[in-house]
Amino acid sequence: MIRLTDIQKSYDNGTKALKGISMQINDGEFAFLVGPSGSGKSTIIKLITAEIAPSGGRLMVNGYNLNNIRPNQVPYMRRTLGVIFQDFRLIEKKTVYENLTFAMRVVGASPKEIRKRVPYVLELVGLGQKGDRRPDELSGGEQQRVAVARALVNNPSTIIADEPTGNLDPQRSLELMMLLEKINELGTTMLVVTHEKELVNRFPKRVVAIENGRIISDGMGGYYDNETI
Repeated sequence: MIRLTDIQKSYDNGTKALKGISMQINDGEFAFLVGPSGSGKSTIIKLITAEIAPSGGRLMVNGYNLNNIRPNQVPYMRRTLGVIFQDFRLIEKKTVYENLTFAMRVVGASPKEIRKRVPYVLELVGLGQKGDRRPDELSGGEQQRVAVARALVNNPSTIIADEPTGNLDPQRSLELMMLLEKINELGTTMLVVTHEKELVNRFPKRVVAIENGRIISDGMGGYYDNETI
């Protein structure tokens, strides 16, 4: 579970990015976080992943209090999260299989665990036959599926997808969203940050909309009809 209570964030340059954000993402939930550029979406993601600390309020992520988390606890907290980036961030010189293996070795997984988990995750994302390919041998949609697999491979309780369809065409974007929905149905909490209102409106999920550092709406299946999203 992710819980933000009256979260405020001011940067050193004086920018007030968040002005009292309160929301809760429950275990197993699927939620979109939407808003125009500069609304505070990226700041929320950086707070949840402990890249930055809040200036005020209370922040809980999967049982960890990020207001006073010790530095040596941060890696353990991050293991509960899988993050999918818009630009994939794959290791170009490694195969698909090696990209996932590397992600598991970083957190201390055993060779036995790796041999069992990696093929399962590749099948789940539809890349069971592509494990020996390098990223530059794959399409953009396939590369994004590798990024999804990497986020899943350590079995996190929560996945944060930060503009995951930004580099994909409409058809590939739809396929990716259907994959994320499938993963959510298997029990993984899903928070998708996006500005693509067409996709948001196509999936009857919770939509949290923010603007100027404040939540302006929060509801199920909301149609966020704002040209600046």
